[in-house]
Amino acid sequence: MRDKRAPVTLDAAIEKFLAHQRTFGRNYSFAEYMLRALRRFVARQGAPDLSASIFERWCKAQQHLSPNTRYGRQLLVRKLCLFRQRNEPGCFVPDPSNFARPRPRTPPVIVTRPQVAALLRAADELAPSPYNPLRPAVIRIAIILLYTAGLRRGEVVRLQLGDVDARHGVLHIRQSKFHKSRWVPLSRDAIRDLCCYLRRRLRKPYDLQPGAPLLCNASRCYGHIGWHAYTGASLRRELSTLFERAGVCDAQGRRPCVQDMRHSFAVEALSRCYRAGGDVQTHLPKLALYMGHVSIVSTAYYLHFIPEVAALASARFGRRFSHLID
Repeated sequence: MRDKRAPVTLDAAIEKFLAHQRTFGRNYSFAEYMLRALRRFVARQGAPDLSASIFERWCKAQQHLSPNTRYGRQLLVRKLCLFRQRNEPGCFVPDPSNFARPRPRTPPVIVTRPQVAALLRAADELAPSPYNPLRPAVIRIAIILLYTAGLRRGEVVRLQLGDVDARHGVLHIRQSKFHKSRWVPLSRDAIRDLCCYLRRRLRKPYDLQPGAPLLCNASRCYGHIGWHAYTGASLRRELSTLFERAGVCDAQGRRPCVQDMRHSFAVEALSRCYRAGGDVQTHLPKLALYMGHVSIVSTAYYLHFIPEVAALASARFGRRFSHLID
């Protein structure tokens, strides 16, 4: 039964706002979770709708979170209120000048090719789990796909056997971010490693159905072993342990996270373009398409001007325009 004190007007606004955002292909699942929590908070205050005082109390209840997290949540509520204001000019809209001050994002740790080689050696040395002899091979191919194809962590764990075309060396990434699907061609080395992995994966007792996970894990239930996909959290834990075991860190001693592999892929792609003497601006749309971005603006977030890239860009500039200086 609906709480009689529930802000019915806010309920309707949330529904319309979520439906509007999803027409653009956005998932907005976490945003929905946050807005439902806001609605429950307003209901517990016994208020008929969101107001300045209720919003202030809600912000104080978020004080235990980091400034960046609080700012993101406050911004989400403001977006909801601005959307609502189109049809309800008198509704409350938060003042962003009172929002939490976000801190600069921590720069990613760019993983180098020698460090990836160290990760692969460490993966090969992993002990198989009691129910899954494939554990070293699974972690190895996960590293390869993350680094050489720039896949998101969720895309890797959601891959199914039917998504793999080993003959042509392509992966079908289905309904990823913004509900976009794409075909991802792999490098020759990645294809070779993938075929090697499949020769072990496509055997009994593993699940061989097309809908079975490419990266399979095992669990025992009532004496029977069941095969299922790795979760994003379990893959993150495995790789975090591997980063430490392989001694992978930057000059400041920071360990990378799984997302940093995607940053590393983009930086390496940019470096290859400079080394080959290619036109970077022409290649950016291709890189955006490969990474599953809606525009090169999203891709630019992953392109970091590290010293190696700066040196390559400077050398190319010198080759083309040094005669003008001389």
